[in-house]
This record gives sequence, C-alpha cells and structure tokens, in this order.
Amino acid sequence: MMPIDTSAAAFMAGIVTSIHCVGMCGPLSCSWAVSRDGSFMRNTALYHTGRMIAYGSVGAIAGAIGIMPLSFFQHGAGIVLPWLLVLAFAIVGMGLDAWLPKPKFLSSGLRRIQTAAFKLNSSLRATILGLATPLLPCGPLYMMFALAMANGSASRGAEFALSFGLGTLPLLFLAQTQLHWLGGRLQPATMRKVQRGLALVTAVILAWRLRDTLDFNSDAVPSCCHALN
Repeated sequence: MMPIDTSAAAFMAGIVTSIHCVGMCGPLSCSWAVSRDGSFMRNTALYHTGRMIAYGSVGAIAGAIGIMPLSFFQHGAGIVLPWLLVLAFAIVGMGLDAWLPKPKFLSSGLRRIQTAAFKLNSSLRATILGLATPLLPCGPLYMMFALAMANGSASRGAEFALSFGLGTLPLLFLAQTQLHWLGGRLQPATMRKVQRGLALVTAVILAWRLRDTLDFNSDAVPSCCHALN
C-alpha cells in the first residue's frame, strides 16, 4: 500500500479550514484582542499556544476512544483514516460541511467562557479563549476531531489534531493582525470558493495516491485480508 502521511494531510486540512475561518470566523477569533498595545504579539502567541494545547488534548482523547473499534483490523488506521480524509475533503469541497451537526451546548459553553474571560487581564483572556477554541460552532473542526479517532491511539490522535491546528495557524494569524486589510480585499464568498476548490483538488490527489488500496488482488492488501481468502 502506498503510504499516506496523514499528519501532512491533516495540516493541509487545517489550511483549507482556515480559509473558511478567516472569512467567517475571523472576527470571533480576534475577540480576545480588545486593544493592540505592546503586548498584542505576546497575547497572540498565548492564544495560539492555548489552541494547540486544546487541539492536541482533544485529539489524544479521540484517538484513545478509537483504539477499540480499530483493534479489530490489523491495519485499520493505515487504511481507514486516509480514505476518511478523502471523504472529509470532498465534503468540504462540495459545500456539505455547512450541514454538519454543531452541538448547541458547546456554543453556549463558549459564550459563558468568553463572558468570564473578558473580566480578566489580556494575557489570561487570550490563553483561556485559545483553550476554548474546540467549542467553536465549526463543522469542519468537529469533523477533524472525529477523524482523530481513526488514528487508533492517543499519541497519533494528538499528532493528527495538532497537525490540523498548525495548518490553521498562518491564515488565522494573518487575520488577527491584518483583519481590516483582508476584509477590504477578500470577500467571504470568494474565500469560500477558494476553500472548496482547494479541498476538491486535495481530495483527488489523496484518492489518486490511495488507488492501489482498492486493488484487492495486489500486494497492497494487508495480510489480514489475505487470511480471509
């Protein structure tokens, strides 16, 4: 089976998702920065550090939960996860991610955290809101956390989610520092088209690289499958 680096695919998913975030959630991700004083860059770093910690923690929990289902397959994570990523990119590319469920209790929890955080100093506020990022009402974000379960271990789930989070970092950082500049040049509809096109191209590339896994008569089929014949 041709290997697929799922961490790299997760990083690419982060880039694709961040295009949506800049257009739709940019102001929300900047809500912690009520002033741009000398501590702005430090607080930006604290916010994203909190995000990475939260993503890694949720990914580790999801990966640990996924151990039992994948234990029935000798190479479960190696086969299942790459094709699930193809499906995830295709869903985003076709605009179906808008229909993904977004639990309302998570959004209400985020609002309470935001209200409490704005009573704190800027550094604590940035850190806490970064840690609360997994509560954002974002279908693609929840989808990637669900896919972390298919990694089959806590460590690989954490690596997967962290890679996704790192992929979101460049554009979100640009949005936080240049939001007004971006808003005047890139409309949400344009960014959405870019996101969908990029997601579809990525889905096609991943599917092409995985094509050998569909040849059940080749050596690409794991030994556990041959044993069933």
